[in-house]
Amino acid sequence: MANRIIVDLSDRMLYLLKDDIVIRGFPVGIGRMLTETPTGEFTIVNKQEDPGGPFGVLWMGLSKPHYGIHGTNDPDSIGHMVSKGCVRMYNDDVLALSKLAPVGTRVTIRK
Repeated sequence: MANRIIVDLSDRMLYLLKDDIVIRGFPVGIGRMLTETPTGEFTIVNKQEDPGGPFGVLWMGLSKPHYGIHGTNDPDSIGHMVSKGCVRMYNDDVLALSKLAPVGTRVTIRK
């Protein structure tokens, strides 16, 4: 079974699962009240290294246009409701996740 990702907005964590067992957990920053992170079932559709700006070292685009999982140029934002709906990660964490989550990986975002 392929790896999959669950983003739990209530505890602001991203979990990587293999065969439905959590193998890694990462703290994340999520959307603000007015720009909430969308919930539902998505897939990773693309990746871009060094996207620039607030996206840190890596962007992983989701099947919902304009939303993604990415690094950050503001590490103090991790663990908070700060983004325009994307899932922010520490740069080292998003690089580690990217190696384990190829394009096509399922992503569930839940409250």
